[in-house]
Amino acid sequence: MAARGARGARGRLRRAGPSAGARGTGGSGGSGSRSRPVARRGSVGRAGDMSALWSLCAGLLLLLLWVRHRGLEAVLVHHRWVFVCLFLLPLSILFDVYYQLRAWAVRRLHSAPRLHAQRVRHIQGQVREWKNEGSKRYMCTGRPGWLTVSLRVGKYKKVHKNIMINLMDVLEVDSERRVVRVEPLVTMGQLTAYLNPMGWTIPVVPELDDLTVGGLIMGTGIESSSHIYGLFQHTCVAYELVLADGSLVRCSPTENSDLFYAVPWSCGTLGFLVAAEIKMIPAKKYVKIHYKPVRGLQNICEKFTEESKKKENNFVEGLVYSLDEAVIMTGVLTDEAEQSKINRIGNYYKPWFFKHVEKYLKADRTGIEYIPSRHYYHRHTRSIFWELQDIIPFGNNPVFRYLFGWMVPPKISLLKLTQGEAIRKLYEQHHVVQDMLVPMKSLEKSIQTFHVDLNVYPLWLCPFILPNNPGMVHPKGNETELYVDIGAYGEPKRKQFEARASMRQMEKFVRSVHGFQMLYADCYMTREEFWDMFDGSLYHKLREQMNCKDAFPEVYDKICKAARH
Repeated sequence: MAARGARGARGRLRRAGPSAGARGTGGSGGSGSRSRPVARRGSVGRAGDMSALWSLCAGLLLLLLWVRHRGLEAVLVHHRWVFVCLFLLPLSILFDVYYQLRAWAVRRLHSAPRLHAQRVRHIQGQVREWKNEGSKRYMCTGRPGWLTVSLRVGKYKKVHKNIMINLMDVLEVDSERRVVRVEPLVTMGQLTAYLNPMGWTIPVVPELDDLTVGGLIMGTGIESSSHIYGLFQHTCVAYELVLADGSLVRCSPTENSDLFYAVPWSCGTLGFLVAAEIKMIPAKKYVKIHYKPVRGLQNICEKFTEESKKKENNFVEGLVYSLDEAVIMTGVLTDEAEQSKINRIGNYYKPWFFKHVEKYLKADRTGIEYIPSRHYYHRHTRSIFWELQDIIPFGNNPVFRYLFGWMVPPKISLLKLTQGEAIRKLYEQHHVVQDMLVPMKSLEKSIQTFHVDLNVYPLWLCPFILPNNPGMVHPKGNETELYVDIGAYGEPKRKQFEARASMRQMEKFVRSVHGFQMLYADCYMTREEFWDMFDGSLYHKLREQMNCKDAFPEVYDKICKAARH
């Protein structure tokens, strides 16, 4: 969001420029002999405008001829940056402006808490209407599939009963309880922008601006502070849901506790989330971050495990650039900073974070920086981790950053909406976006498996503590265990890579070490394999008790490719 702020400021400056220039020219006007030179300058200006217009038309004509020659599909697949830069970046700005103005208006008018109950009653009314119609179809949220951050294309919305849920506001900040109550469509960028000026933040702030609270609860969320606080769901203290019978229920560890522990990872198949209460912690101005290059796979795993066990580290993260090269980063929250070492990495003209980190590896040196806390929380947003380099290959070039960086990144939702079937199939067969959660003790073996089956770099390493709570995801034993998220995003370099076969091999390995696959990504498991990976005992018990079987599809049928094709 800091980049967004810079984007807005730069936009205002650009708009101010031409009008200021016009006023300066007009101010030189007068009477008598001065009138003719002014008229001539006006004619020259009009001629210049016409020349610029003709140049623009000629450029567009050449672009259209090139598209016609190459074919629209070929251009969209192999030169997607043309479409992204000309159309999606400006459209993404308009989306941002709209949602920021809406959030500002809601906050100024204090309308969110007052209208929340009314909106929830509307949702309950839609569910009761579904019952009166005979409960003939499954229900799902009416939010279009392209608006979700997941790259998966869900076809179920075309055949299920769509329940419209327009809940996207922060409802209440309770400083005494240190809890913020929010609606499910509140985004991470929106929430940190709301809380930070008050001196608060949430313990786990998943990376991308557009990730929603509802998606992070019903799916999952993680951040480099998760080695202390766990997954996003472990920072939540209560949920409010509209159930299949239209009733509204609140659940917490002490109130309807079975439902509270079953909701995470259920992907909206137990009820409609309408509010959540999340823990808050005091915010500080900066993150003091320490960069340490490490070489040798065994050394990487040992150092990463060691740092992940230290509670004095507020943040731990690793970027693996090859099988035996990585940079391990540790961070500490602070209000004090050495001015010469402050790096406002979120500014639009700054290098992409993963490229900035790579410099320490190439120079083989350690380093310390102070990054403003909101810049740190959203450090991978501008480059969508490193996915944007495949969409705009020159996106990290200094010239592009300074001229157009304020427009980056394009909305993931718009990328999905405009990708078309050809690009979707290309991505499915030649692109990987996966997060696998494995026990820390299996890290070295896991990285070797990722290298053999995928050979995608960088890999993202993020440690988290997994408590032995009831629900779909918990350690194999009876005690809390340290896990790590290995994120693979990009084009596999493995020869003869085949998406289905390779991912089934990966899923088999993850099951063998008692790990878990994040459900936002493509999943190729059979139903039996899926429920071997996840604990469905509590989930299926509640589905039976709350009459969900006729109201919502099973989570496997909703997310797995084997069930959808």
